[in-house]
Amino acid sequence: MLAPPVHHGMTVLNREAFKKSLQTLALRVPAKKVTLIRKTMSPDILDLPRMRNVIPDPESKDTRLLLLRYDLQDVNGLSPESQKFLEEEHLSVIKHTIDLDYSFWTTEQILHAVIPDTIKEIPSAYTQVGHIAHMNLREELYPWKQLIGQVLLDKNKNITSVVNKINNIDTTFRFFQMEVLAGDTNMVAEVKESGCRFKFDFSKVYWNSRLHTEHDRLIKLFGKDQLVCDVFAGVGPFAVPAAKKGVTVYANDLNPESYHWLRVNKSHNKIPDMNLKPYNMDGREFIRQAVHDLAVANKDEWKTFDHFVMNLPDTAIEFLDAFRGLYKDQKHLYDSLDPAPALPMVHCHCFTKSEDPAQDIAKRVNQVIGSPYDTSLSNLHWVRNVAPKKDMYCISFPLTPEMVFGCKTTGKRTQNQLDETLSPPPNDSLKKQAV
Repeated sequence: MLAPPVHHGMTVLNREAFKKSLQTLALRVPAKKVTLIRKTMSPDILDLPRMRNVIPDPESKDTRLLLLRYDLQDVNGLSPESQKFLEEEHLSVIKHTIDLDYSFWTTEQILHAVIPDTIKEIPSAYTQVGHIAHMNLREELYPWKQLIGQVLLDKNKNITSVVNKINNIDTTFRFFQMEVLAGDTNMVAEVKESGCRFKFDFSKVYWNSRLHTEHDRLIKLFGKDQLVCDVFAGVGPFAVPAAKKGVTVYANDLNPESYHWLRVNKSHNKIPDMNLKPYNMDGREFIRQAVHDLAVANKDEWKTFDHFVMNLPDTAIEFLDAFRGLYKDQKHLYDSLDPAPALPMVHCHCFTKSEDPAQDIAKRVNQVIGSPYDTSLSNLHWVRNVAPKKDMYCISFPLTPEMVFGCKTTGKRTQNQLDETLSPPPNDSLKKQAV
């Protein structure tokens, strides 16, 4: 298999070290017959990516050089059909040298040439966010990290910066520390998703392009003229597209940078103020504030959100206690209506390592929110695998009067009684989909 020269000791990229010459055979053919001859002898014609097999003939403008397979030593290695065709056409065979350099080799080929065989997984995968390639390199690859970044930069013309994650996501503001391996230090990225344009400083906010399918899935659930409360909105991947289609969204993020870029993206996408209301608060405080602001706007009329979105999978379940007694001051408005109006649907993202994710998530949710949700009206949706034996899910369930009005159950439930209320959703709701 064709490969570049090996330089396992290289940690600083030297592009000149990847030159290589191939000796092959070429046919001198009339320019007018190139297509016919190439088709007839196709199994024996040079077939390399990014390499032309028809080149000018330096000796004549009327002929071309048609390059043959680089593994041929002489014409005896050609197929019988090609040998017969050569004789019939009286084609001359010459030796030709192909000079390859750094530009010919792929990212994977260069990295295989410099990283020792003792390291089994060669890094080539990355997530692209605008002009930025984001990598998550293992520590054993650190001696080559700048070289890896430079090769990636060289081989991908739509990338101008390569960064590497150097710690876990900040649990407060949801962004990770990163180092620039190669290219531009400008971290303000621009991306398109869900029919909207987003701009943000990737080094100071959270953005995950792998979640675009999940963003679109929930946005499709929101009906025009509905009210949505996005508790951990980030820079707006749920809030901005939803508002653009006519949903009224109250959107919040604790990170001041996320709040700033949420407002920028609202402006960029020409979202009216009435459709997107940004907040910069703690999640629990925001839930209470948003409900209060909506109630004030509607005075003595019962009005609530149709959906609460809680996309903070590491800790979102812990914030569900904010729904305990959330509407107790408005219970008289709710009770005055017949039939009773629907209560909001909560969409809470979370992680689980359990072999029984439905049971695990239901138990955690109910313990925090204080009462069981109706499993017959809930949906547990698998989002993606984030690590070995660790998956991300979205549990969607409607709030109940017991939760939001603070109605208390009598007596203390035993664990067996609790388990009986936690029957998992139907199996089809756990079907894994490619995201």
